[in-house]
Amino acid sequence: MAPVAYSQPAAANYYSVPSQPPQRQRGVRICDQCNAVEQPGARFRLCGGCMTTQYCSPECQKIHWPSHKAICQHTAGQIAAAKRPSELDEGLVKGLRKFVSAHATLLGWAGFQALQLKRMPSNVRQNALLIELSYRPSSSESLSRFSIKGTHIVPRTYITDNDPLVGADIQRREDRCRKSGGIGTAVILVQCGDVSQVMPVEVDAPSKISWDSREDWADVLRHFVESGRIDFKPISTTARGIVYG
Repeated sequence: MAPVAYSQPAAANYYSVPSQPPQRQRGVRICDQCNAVEQPGARFRLCGGCMTTQYCSPECQKIHWPSHKAICQHTAGQIAAAKRPSELDEGLVKGLRKFVSAHATLLGWAGFQALQLKRMPSNVRQNALLIELSYRPSSSESLSRFSIKGTHIVPRTYITDNDPLVGADIQRREDRCRKSGGIGTAVILVQCGDVSQVMPVEVDAPSKISWDSREDWADVLRHFVESGRIDFKPISTTARGIVYG
């Protein structure tokens, strides 16, 4: 089958080189206790144990601890276990977490496209996107140490059944998302050798999603990752015309 031809690139800055260091993109952050959405100038705090759950205040973090304790200690234990073998570069685990955080918008968009959620929202509960990375520890820049090795659509049970605590955390996020009118939680698993990180993305209702459907998502993902770009702004077709970001 011939590749789909697009009149617009997937991102406004696809072919350009940024004239100044881009602002770091982290995607939308939601307080795991009160569901508040992070606003500009009001930076949320990450849990110091798992470095994945976020809170709008120390008070919310303290209130949420009894229900968060199990998944937090489980995630922190996985990180510690990955650091034990002497042959493993200790920078790999830290670098992977930084990679996922810096490319949050791009990875979330790739998961949305790979699972075809605009056309088939029910896929969010059935499948997940697995992104395999290669690692070059000799690179001077931490983000440029990673490149895309491959992408795969896998059953979501591949992740949730192998790790019940992670599965329970994804289900909690899914329930929260659907109660607020969304379709559920898209799951992206970023893996590099024996080290991996699950990235859950709560997805809004299709009627509120303006991102264009793209079949070239894997090429776009590879382009931005291997160019070291963290300023990805996806194309959206709206009533106002073409919008990026």
